[in-house]
Amino acid sequence: MGIRYWAFRIWYEFQRKTGLLRLWFPTKSLSMTHVTLEMWRGQKRSFLFDFDGLEGARNTDLIELKKRAGRIQNHYFQYFHHQWYLVTDWHTNPQNGFVYNQTEHWSAIRDFSEAAGDIKYVWEKSRFTFLYDLIRYDYHFRDDQSQVVFSFIQDWILKNPVNRGPNWKCSQEITLRVLNWTFALHYYKVSRSLTEDIFDQIIHSIHDQMRHVAENISFSRIAVRNNHALTETLGLYVIGLLYPFLPGSECLKRNGKKWFEEEIQYQIYEDGTFLQFSMNYHRVVMQLLTWAIRLARANGETWKNVVYEKAKKSLYFLRTCQDDVTGRLPNYGNNDGALFFPLSDSHFRDFRAQLAALAKLLDIDLGYGNGKWDEETAWISGDLKVKSEEQIQLANVNTFSESGYYVVRDHGSVTFLRCGAYRHRPFQADNLHLDIWANGENLMRDAGSFQYNTQEKWIRYFTGTASHNTVMLNDFSQMQKGKRFIWHNWIRKATGNVTMSAADWNEDECSEDEWFILEGSFKGFLAAGKDIIHRRRVSKRAGQLHWIIEDWIENAPPFLMMHQNWHPCERFFDQYQIRAADEKGNILAFSVNEGWYSETYGHKITAKRLSFSTSGRYIVTTISIKPQNAHTSDTPVFS
Repeated sequence: MGIRYWAFRIWYEFQRKTGLLRLWFPTKSLSMTHVTLEMWRGQKRSFLFDFDGLEGARNTDLIELKKRAGRIQNHYFQYFHHQWYLVTDWHTNPQNGFVYNQTEHWSAIRDFSEAAGDIKYVWEKSRFTFLYDLIRYDYHFRDDQSQVVFSFIQDWILKNPVNRGPNWKCSQEITLRVLNWTFALHYYKVSRSLTEDIFDQIIHSIHDQMRHVAENISFSRIAVRNNHALTETLGLYVIGLLYPFLPGSECLKRNGKKWFEEEIQYQIYEDGTFLQFSMNYHRVVMQLLTWAIRLARANGETWKNVVYEKAKKSLYFLRTCQDDVTGRLPNYGNNDGALFFPLSDSHFRDFRAQLAALAKLLDIDLGYGNGKWDEETAWISGDLKVKSEEQIQLANVNTFSESGYYVVRDHGSVTFLRCGAYRHRPFQADNLHLDIWANGENLMRDAGSFQYNTQEKWIRYFTGTASHNTVMLNDFSQMQKGKRFIWHNWIRKATGNVTMSAADWNEDECSEDEWFILEGSFKGFLAAGKDIIHRRRVSKRAGQLHWIIEDWIENAPPFLMMHQNWHPCERFFDQYQIRAADEKGNILAFSVNEGWYSETYGHKITAKRLSFSTSGRYIVTTISIKPQNAHTSDTPVFS
C-alpha cells in the first residue's frame, strides 16, 4: 500500500487512541443561522431535476412503489434491496438487535465487532435512500409526503447529536445522507411543510455534517482512496455549490472540485475500468459522475476534460459486459448493496437506469430502447424526447488490459474472462474467473460477496477462489487472505488477450469454423509453492452457444490436486451440458458440492458447485447446448 499509506494509518491510529480525534471533532454544534428560508428559495442555484421535464412521466401503475411507501410510513425499511425490517430508531442493528450508544464519540466505535455485528445494518437506514421511494410515490400518486419526509429527518437530527454515535463514523455515509436530504429539500422547496424552523434545523445539521467530512477527508483520500473518496469530494463540491451562504462554502466547492477531478483521474483507468474491480462499485461511480456533470452544467460550470473522457470510457466498458435482455452485469467483485440514488423501479442488478441517465448527459445512445429505466433519466435531466447524437457501437472482441477484462459478445451471449495483475488493493482472489451469459441467463455465474463482517468461513469462501469459476489447488486460494480487507501475496504477473481465429481442434465438425479465443495466465498460489502458473484458454465457437475451456497448471507440488470449479445457474441443465477430460483424454466426472450464491448484500442461498478434479495438470471442458435426445440421468438436481 506504500509508505504514505502506512505513515498516515499509524498517525491516525495514534490520534484515535490518545483521544486527539475527540478534540478535532467536538460534540457541540458550531453552526449558526446563515440564511432565511425565503432567501434560500430565491437564490439562483439549479438542482438536478426540472419539474417541467418531469411532466407526463407520472405512472399510477407503480403498485410496488405504493406498497413500499406504505411500509416506510409504518417504519418498515428495506435493507440492501432484499430484507425488510421494522426499525423505529437509528442505532439498532436489525440483524441481531444490538443497540449502539448514541452518546459515544464516533472515534471510539469499532468498525468490526462480534457483538455489534455488521455496522452497515445501522448505516443503511441512516443513509436515507428510502426518501426516493417516498418522493417518487408523492410524484406519481400526487400524495404529499413532505411531513413524513421532514419528520424522519428531524428525528435523525434529534437522536444523533454532533459527532456522537455510529452514524457519524463514516464520512461517505454522512455525505450520502446530506445529498439525499438535499434532494428532498429541493423537491419540497415550496412545500408548506417546510417551515423556517425545519429548514433551520436541516441547514445546521448539513453544515455540521459536511464540516466533519471536510476535516476527515484525508482518511478517504489516503487510507481508503476508492469510491469513498469520490463520494466525499463530490459532496464537498455539491454542498459548496448549492449552499453558498454556509461559512467556507467557496473553499468546500473549490477543493471538492479539484479533488474529485484528481480522484477520477486516479481511480478510473485509461481503458475505462475501475480500481475496485467491482461492477456494483463501478455503478456507484457512474451515479456520482451523473450528479457531477448534471449539477455543473445546470449552474454554468464545467469539469476538466478527463472527467467526461473517463465517464464515456466507463460507459463503454460496463455496456460491453452487460446482458442485453436483463440489463444485468456479472455479479463480479464486492457487492455491498449500494445503489445511491434509486430513481426507477428497475431491479437492483439491472444497470440500465443508471447508465442511461449518464449516457443522456453525454449525448450517447446505449441502445436500450424505452423502458421503466427511463424514469431516472427524467429525474436527472428531464430530457427523454431528444435523440442522442452518438449511437454506441459494441465490438465482438473487447480487451480491457489495464484491469485484465476480456469480453466476447456474440450470438446473444457474453463471455467474460478476468485475468489481471494488481497495482491497487485486490478485493477477491478471482483470477481467470469465467462468466457466461446467453439469452438473458447467467449460465456460469460469480457467487457474489455476501457480507463484510460475518463468520470467517463465509468471508474466505466468498472472497476466495472457491466461489469463482476457475481453478484451485487443494483448498488454496490464489492469494493469501489477511484480516478484514487485506490480501497478502498480491498477484503481480498476469497477461491476457482475446482474438478471433480458425479452430485448431481435432474435431472434424468444427475444423473449418471460426472461434473467439480468450486467453490468460498468472503466477500465484504462493502459499502452496513457488512459481506456480495457471493458464486458461476459452474458445467460443462463433455464432453458437458452445465453449471449450482449457486449464493448465505449471510448477505445482505433485501432491496437490487440481480442481476446476463451476457455479451454474439453477436452470443450467435444462438446456445445457458440461463435459470434461484430462490430458490423456480420460473423461472426468464432476462432483456436486455445497456452494453458496449471494445476489444482494447480507443474503445467501445454497447453490450447487460442480468440480472436475485430477492429480494431473490439464483439464479441458466443453459447455454446449444439450442435444434434444440427450439423457438426463447424469444431471444433478438443484433444490
